[in-house]
Order: sequence, then structure tokens, then C-alpha cells
Amino acid sequence: MDAPAATGRLRSMWRAAHAPVAGVPRWARTAAYVIPFTVLPAGLWRLPFAFGDGLQLGERAYIILLTIMSELLAFTAVGLVAAWGERFPRWVPGLGGRRVPTPAAVIPATLGAVILTVLWTAAVVTELAGVTLRGEPTPANFPTQAGGWQAAIYYLCYLPLLLWGPLLAAVTYAYYRRRRNT
Repeated sequence: MDAPAATGRLRSMWRAAHAPVAGVPRWARTAAYVIPFTVLPAGLWRLPFAFGDGLQLGERAYIILLTIMSELLAFTAVGLVAAWGERFPRWVPGLGGRRVPTPAAVIPATLGAVILTVLWTAAVVTELAGVTLRGEPTPANFPTQAGGWQAAIYYLCYLPLLLWGPLLAAVTYAYYRRRRNT
């Protein structure tokens, strides 16, 4: 009988922590919630390779950690519209309950938005040009070289990453505008 009560309590704590704070425009809230979903398809496409044949343990760990870290980084965009992006959570040693300085959120988010926009735009442009980011020809075993459904699924999973940087920039701007006078 304790399980439903604990589940309900956990659910209400989750909702309270991630509910948008006052003054967040609807478009910014929507964009912040969409960002993790722009990263998810690439991670889901990548994960099966971690369990395929021919990879060493380090390569498997890299794929799994890359997928998890990408999703966690994408999820931090929710902090730009939620209470935990304005006040450090109580459990953070030394900072718990204090206000997050606006530049402490805006500067890394802006840098992230710029880097992500440049990275994924360059990746798509070079891919369409038939070369890697290093300028070498795309390998014959690359998913887009196979054509057909394999290339289509690859593009469906990776093209949403083009939205990550611009959406993050927009949400960061909304956060800055809302918090600049506080």
C-alpha cells in the first residue's frame, strides 16, 4: 500500500520541480520540453550498435555514455523554464536554496547553443557533400552510403539534432529576458 502513495508523492515532486515558473512564455516552455526529444532519436539509433558484434568494451561504454550524456545535457534546457533553473535545489551542497545568477545559466547555455548549431550544421553540410567533418570521403559502410531505408532512418534520427542549438538559443533568450532585471 505504500507504493502508490510513494509513487504519487514522487510524481507530484517531479511535476513541481519541472513546472514552468511565472513569466515563461508558452513557446519557450514548449521549446524547452521539445529539446530532449530532438536528441532522443539519435540516441535510440546509436544504442543498438553498443551491443553489436566487433566492438571492444571501451567503444561500447563510449556509445552508451555519449547517449546518456547527450540526453542529460538536452534535459538541462528544462531548467531554463523550471524553478530549478532559478534556485539551486536544496540538495546541492553550499548552494542549495540560493538564486542561480543569471549569467551562470545564460553564458553556458549560449555557448552550448552556438556550439551545437555550428556542429550539427557542419555535420549535415559535410555529410551532404560526401565528406566527414575531417574532410575525408564518407566511408563506404556509413549508413547514408547504403541508401534506401537505412539512409532514411539515419536521417530521420539525426536531422532533429539540427533543432537542438536554435531551440536552446531561443529558450536561453527567453530566460535572459525574464531574469535580466532580477
